[in-house]
Amino acid sequence: MSTPSPFQRAVELLQAHRTDYEGAVRAFAWPRLDRFNWALDHFDRLAIGNHTPALLFAGPAGIGNQVSFATLKDRSNQVVNLLRNRGVVRGDRILVMLPNIPPLWETMLAAFKLGAVVIPATPQLTAVDIEDRFARGRAKHVVTDAEGAAKVGTLGEGGVRILVGGPQAGWLAWDLVGAEPAQLPDLGVTHATDPLLLYFTSGTTAKPKLVLHSHQSYPIGHLTTAFWIGFKPGDRHLNISSPGWAKHAYSSFFAPWTVGATVVVFDHPRAEPKAVLETLVRAGATTFCAPPTLWRMLINEDLKSYPVVLRELLSAGEPLNPEVIDQVGTAWGLTIREGYGQTETTLLVGNFPGQAVKPGSMGRPAPGFTVVLRPVEASGDADGGDGEIAVALEGAPLGLMDDYLDDPTKMANARREGYYRTGDVAVKDGDGYFTYVGRSDDVFKSAGYRLSPFELESVLIEHPAVAEAAVVESPDEVRMVVPKAFVALRPGFAPSAEVAQDILRFVRAKVAPYKRIRRIEFAELPKTISGKIRRVELRHRERQTAAAPRGPACFWEEDLGTA
Repeated sequence: MSTPSPFQRAVELLQAHRTDYEGAVRAFAWPRLDRFNWALDHFDRLAIGNHTPALLFAGPAGIGNQVSFATLKDRSNQVVNLLRNRGVVRGDRILVMLPNIPPLWETMLAAFKLGAVVIPATPQLTAVDIEDRFARGRAKHVVTDAEGAAKVGTLGEGGVRILVGGPQAGWLAWDLVGAEPAQLPDLGVTHATDPLLLYFTSGTTAKPKLVLHSHQSYPIGHLTTAFWIGFKPGDRHLNISSPGWAKHAYSSFFAPWTVGATVVVFDHPRAEPKAVLETLVRAGATTFCAPPTLWRMLINEDLKSYPVVLRELLSAGEPLNPEVIDQVGTAWGLTIREGYGQTETTLLVGNFPGQAVKPGSMGRPAPGFTVVLRPVEASGDADGGDGEIAVALEGAPLGLMDDYLDDPTKMANARREGYYRTGDVAVKDGDGYFTYVGRSDDVFKSAGYRLSPFELESVLIEHPAVAEAAVVESPDEVRMVVPKAFVALRPGFAPSAEVAQDILRFVRAKVAPYKRIRRIEFAELPKTISGKIRRVELRHRERQTAAAPRGPACFWEEDLGTA
């Protein structure tokens, strides 16, 4: 038996401490490697003779296609050879825009092996979005399907353009992969610091940023993500995430395959609650990660009627409201454990397996990271006990991006005073648990009090009429600004003064007087294509319309007799 690599030893250490958070924090150290290619040095070794499914496609109708680790190794090698023979070289940037189909994983692995840089792109992108990725991201090649090709147009001509699906002029057919050999030539040396992934962020507050990761920052950095999920050998992991976003790399690529778990691919057009629940049962999923939006929909179903075999429940992407965690716990006897990270990082903070979960808290720092709260810029000392989540750079932790490629000043601003600043605000209790407050742009003051939109939104969705909510500041002559809630109603409820009054009274009974919501508007919430609420758009809308007559779906507490 070969000697375990430093990376594999780190995997085994965290597996040995799967439910021992304190022990993992004490014992874990980042593996320091000069040369490292996760796809070649880890995945391919894991795949030798391994006929366990690496990918298992499943939907409400049952189990579909299964692709073993061994098969995926050979197929990705064939893609490497096709790319090389057509002129793709180390360092070239490849836009990969595919849905959840086997060629997505085959292409990603192949690009990693070759040393090309992948620009992941969700199929939901518009033609304008794609043009931006070619221009600012300097994409040279593209792999997509027929739907994507229609939006790509002539972009990438002069490079390698591969189409998954039927033949089309100006594109290489994906079927050519099958004619390539499954043996690899000498691909040269991959340094751990070589570029690997170039992500465009989802742009909740501004134009998407260009986040560059290396062969160590994500593949090695996601050791913390695998630890948070709490994998065991033989696990089947279902992650609801669209390709193109960092969460897909977190939970549908690096973390499960770091420990050899099977990725269950949700094989259904839409993440409808009933379809997801039926898939969990039919696939025998043992671990499940979903965004808060889906969790909020799932609790409207009869969860007890689905005989799941789940062991670990996860949520990430945005904070999850405690009410949702309580309802799932009542139905399944399991606790949803939240995790916190960014496109710029791997898992930084989480509620880890076997540890006490405090309602509303996103947990404690992941092994390998020193996470602290720093005063929010221009606010002096910490206000009300909160501060900006920051990672100490001392000790050079992995799991942090290499650069913002579009603007060097952004990187300098993010890494200052010896810390990586996340731009997110939280509070920390005496036991070291962090509770999310909001983006530094979202938190605001009303009548001198600092208010957290997320805290108020968590109360709002406890009301039976509220499906989703977003709280922003609304201009006010007396208090400068007051909290206003934009609310999307659940089926069976219609906007009215009576519903607005009931919601405002409900919130007033649950929060301190200075926190109460004073205005409410029923509306569809604007979101990024990754599903995150764009509060920046709501704030802008509120400033622009503050002096205009109120619409029929907008209600103020003084008009409703609740002031």
